[in-house]
Amino acid sequence: MKLNSIQQPTGAVKKRSRVGRGVGSGLGKTSGKGHKGQKARSGYSRKAGFEGGQLMLFRRLPKRGFTNAPFKVKYEAINVGDLNNFENGVEVTPEMLREMGLVRRKKYGIKVLGYGELTKKITVKANKFSKTAIEKIESNGGKVEVI
Repeated sequence: MKLNSIQQPTGAVKKRSRVGRGVGSGLGKTSGKGHKGQKARSGYSRKAGFEGGQLMLFRRLPKRGFTNAPFKVKYEAINVGDLNNFENGVEVTPEMLREMGLVRRKKYGIKVLGYGELTKKITVKANKFSKTAIEKIESNGGKVEVI
């Protein structure tokens, strides 16, 4: 058996009936659309959320209260191991991290995480630090400064 000789069994594929096509389709008079009504008209499309005249779900639900989502402070993470790219004794700032391509977004804060090993003595300025990151930076004689 080869892929080009495989055929579908008879009756497996049925031709789709294209509703609304008059002549030659075998669907005379109303063209398979029934009698009158909104769905029988041309250009019909049901709007998203429409429930047949019943009040839509999103209109039934209460829309009150306060959500803090727009004001959530977001941080972009960087690992301690990535700080080995800098020279010994350098003061690492968010601007330097962006220049090197370690951090992308400007409006996000920077959080330093403790994954990896740090071999250099550096001063790191960031918005947040994990406990392990602080331990690893200070164990090499470096400093941690929260902006």
